[in-house]
Order: sequence, then structure tokens, then C-alpha cells
Amino acid sequence: MDKFSKRSKTVIGIFVFIGLVYVICLFNLQILDPKYKQFATNNVLREVIQYPARGLIYDRKGKLMVINKSSYDLLITPREVKNFDTLHLCQLVGVEKEELEAKIEEAKNYSWYKPSVIVKQISPENYAILQEHLFKFKGFYTLPRTLREYETSSAAHVLGYVGEVTQNDLARDDYYGMGDYIGVSGIEKSYEEHLRGEKGLKKFMVDVHNRIQDSYMDGTEDVTAKIGKNLVSTIDLELQAYAEKLFSNKKGAVVAIEPLTGEILTMVSAPYYNPGMLVGRARGSNYSKLLSDTLKPLFDRTLLAGYSPGSTFKILNAMIALQEQSITLDTRFSCSGPESSPIRCTHNHVSPLGVIEAIRESCNPFMWNTFRSIITKYPTAAEGYNIWREYVLSFGIGRKLDSDITNEYDGNIPTDEHYNRLYGERRWNAQTVRSLSIGQGEIEMTPLQLANYGAIVANRGWYFIPHVIKEIENGEIDQRFKTKIYTKISPENFEPVIEGMQMVVENTSAASLMNIPEIEMCGKTGTVQNPHGEDHSVFMAFAPKNNPQIAIVVYVENSGFGATYAAPIASLLVEKYIKREIAESRKWIEERMIEVDLLHIY
Repeated sequence: MDKFSKRSKTVIGIFVFIGLVYVICLFNLQILDPKYKQFATNNVLREVIQYPARGLIYDRKGKLMVINKSSYDLLITPREVKNFDTLHLCQLVGVEKEELEAKIEEAKNYSWYKPSVIVKQISPENYAILQEHLFKFKGFYTLPRTLREYETSSAAHVLGYVGEVTQNDLARDDYYGMGDYIGVSGIEKSYEEHLRGEKGLKKFMVDVHNRIQDSYMDGTEDVTAKIGKNLVSTIDLELQAYAEKLFSNKKGAVVAIEPLTGEILTMVSAPYYNPGMLVGRARGSNYSKLLSDTLKPLFDRTLLAGYSPGSTFKILNAMIALQEQSITLDTRFSCSGPESSPIRCTHNHVSPLGVIEAIRESCNPFMWNTFRSIITKYPTAAEGYNIWREYVLSFGIGRKLDSDITNEYDGNIPTDEHYNRLYGERRWNAQTVRSLSIGQGEIEMTPLQLANYGAIVANRGWYFIPHVIKEIENGEIDQRFKTKIYTKISPENFEPVIEGMQMVVENTSAASLMNIPEIEMCGKTGTVQNPHGEDHSVFMAFAPKNNPQIAIVVYVENSGFGATYAAPIASLLVEKYIKREIAESRKWIEERMIEVDLLHIY
């Protein structure tokens, strides 16, 4: 009996011990372990991403160009949705029933447990009404956003626009989530990491109707969003707007640079558009309209168009020849006889001419013979051509300038291999590629490169990489924009061509359209042959002659001679920038340039 009693107590003791172990474990799991509490809490907890406002963008004088305005997105978590009045919700958010149902299906296909955006960019007015009724729609909630708003109707290509992230964006940077926005072009894209800020997170307790009741744990687990950095651009908004006004009903581009800093003062690609068109819920339809427009307003000609520089390129050929000492200031070439072949002069003028007068008269035979003198100085055409090409490349031509605006075209200065493939090795010479001497043939330059070329001439041989951002809040612009880059031409070889450029403005038949009272401007016109229609008009200039404040290129497509439209427009822009107003004696030029319609006359 005693043995049975002992055995019985042992068994009971074992069971009691096991029971105690279970009780302790259950107590630990249900009371002490925070995971179960968190599981329960998650049923009434909502985590809301706090999207930071993007940084503001100012012009060089402190005028606001881009700001933010409040907006809201409607999200859905499919597993939480109960039966609801679809038509009522459609009325509240301003979408069609079919569109809403399609978005809900997309959300379900994406995830039943994760929230998805189904209606974007609800205005503050509609949001206020929606909030009063949102308790009727279980599984739906709103998320605050900010939208870009433009304080100007100008500079669309420079500023760029913001759009929804793509799959490539998501794969490249884990900062972004589905439905986030990112800079797509212009400054918005180039300076995205500065402008976007840092996301925050807020946790809220919600009731059975999915309405926010209070902060979770008094906000101790919240993360504050950090607003994006403000940017000061180099753009002169007043000059930009004036340039766009002058380019009404025209096609082409304007780029102006401050030579001493490389700061871009204006960039106009025409036809242009109002940047406000690519904001809000109308963005999609507006983008489609712009994309289908045959005039290609979305195409940024300042950075992507490969134009022949025409006679503006003659200046560089003359300087290379002077540097190579294949000609001197005493060298003369005639416009008649053997020297006039195979490129003849298009102007009647005194002959023969030296460098300065040849630039004034834009003499083709002089420039052809100058080009030939460089190439034939070396044992083979390829060797001479490569020497010439290295000089050209040192001006930032034929390659990307590495500006702070993306999608820049390289331009084109052909290699000797190109001509070897085309004509055969040692089967081509200076005459074969003679069109290069007058800025035609295979040469392609963007308006940005042309303007930078003008800035280099103004500086007598050096430049800073052109850029559109002057200051970054609590930061510094890239060091590459503060580093001087020198060409292969000595300063003294710039002076003769600059004298010739001054004579173009002051002592030619078109001087009345270019000459600015009390300002010494140096410029070069160009009439670019166009096999597809009327010739293009181009003018490259800088002013004043000494201590230059602005270098500019104006390119007007299908408009004829360089002095007809490009030169007057450039002179008006130079005058506007330096003097801030147009002289009464030149108002007639201004009116003429604004009123002329070059899009509908051919």
C-alpha cells in the first residue's frame, strides 16, 4: 500500500510539474511575449507613410518657380473591404464606375493584404467631403500627398516634370514604393535625390469603422518626414519668359550662358508648353496630346537637336589655323581664281581678305583655304584631320558637356575612321571633307554646345561646364561646375576673330537689326543649308566685348538668313538681360520678331 501511494504521488507530481510548465509557457506567450499583443494590436493599427514635400525651385533672383500643393490618394486594402455603395464612392472621388472597379481589381491582383492606391490626386475640396463619408467604406482610407504647382508658365523643359515610378525605378532604388512619384525630366530628374526628401511614418489606432482615433503609443514610434532641399536655379525667369515670347510661332532654340560662371541664364526649346499641363489628373491626357503634336513640343531641342552650326563654325576654323601657324594675320585668300574653288563665296565684297575681314564677310573661300592649310600641313590627311579634330573637341563639341540636365546629345565630329570606311584609307583629303570648313557636312552641335562655344570665345579660351543649379539648400553644387576647362587655343588667337565678330554686328548690311546702343556685342551669323526645306537661321554672340556678361545662341528653323531672325532675336535678348529694357528706337524690331509667324508661312 505504501509503495502504491508513493508511486501514485510520483505520477501526480509529474503531471503537476508538466501542468505547471504548460501554465508558465502559456503565461509567457500570452502575457509576457509582446508578439501576441502586437498581433492583436495590428488589427486596430494603421501605419501611414508620411510623404515629404519636395524642395522648392527658385530662379537666380529668388523668384519662386515651383511650389507644392496638397493632394490626397484613396487607398484600398482588399481583405478589409465590405459591401459598399460603388456609385456613391465614385461621386465622392470624381471617377467613373468602370474605372474604379478596374482599379479595385488591380489592387486585388496585387495583394489582398497590402494597401494599393486606386484614386490619385484628390483635391483638398473633394477630400474634405470624402472624409465625412469614409466610415461607410470599410477597407478604404486616404493618404496625404503633395503635388507640384508651377508659379510660371515658362521653362517647362528646364524644370521638367514629376511622374509615377516605373518598375525600373522600383528595381533601381528601394526608396520608392508602388504609386510613388519621381522626377522624370529636367531639374526634377537631375536633382531628384535632393528634391525628394526622406519619408516618414506615423502609426494610428483606428476604430471598427476604420476611422483614426489616436496616435499609437503617443507617437513614440513615429518617424518624421524630412522635407526636400530647396534649389536656386541659374535661370533668369524674366529673360526666359521674354525669350519664349520672341519665339512665339517659331521652331528652334535659345541658350544663353553667363561666360564667367557657366551658369545657364535661359534655355528655350520651341515650340514649348506650359509646365502646368503635366500636373494633376489631367496629366495623362495632356501628355498624349503633346506627344502626338507634329511640332514635337516635348522634344528638347536645346539638348537633343543635332544642328549644323553653319558659318558660326568659321570662327573656330580660323583660330585653329592661327594656332597651328598655317596662316597668319597677313595671310590673304582670294574669292576668285583657283582659291575660290571648290567652295565659292555667297557675298559680294572686296577680295582678297585677311582673317578679320573674312569673318566680317563670312567668306567661304577664305575659310576653305584656311581649313586646307591645317590638313595639308601634316604628312597625311588623316594626321592633319585628327590634329584639327582635337582642337574642336577641346571646345566641348562632339561630346556630352556633362551638364546637370540629363539626356544630352553628344553632337558629332566625325573620326578619321568614319572617312576611312566611307572613302577608303588614304583615299580622302581636305577637299573631300571641305564642307566642314563652313560648318556643314557631318558636323552636329546642340544649341547648348553652340552657346558654350560662344562663352569660350568670350572668355578667350576657357569655360565652366554649363549648369542650371546655382545653390542647393545646406549643400554645394558639384565641384565639376567650379573647375575651369581650357581649350587648345591660346588667348591671343581669339582677339582677331573677336574683332571680326564685332564688325559683323557693327559694320555689315544687317547692323541696324543687331547693333545695341551703348553695348559692344560681338557675333556671327549663319545660314544653314537644309535639304528638307527653307534654310535655318543661326546667330552666336556675346556681350559686352570686354568683361562679357552673356553668351547666346539663337537657332530658328526654316527661317532663311541668319541676319533675318536669329540675329535680331539674340540682340533683343542681350539688351533685355544687360539693360533690362528695350530702347524705344528698337521697339519696332521687338514687335516684328514677336508678331512674325514662321510655323504657318511655308
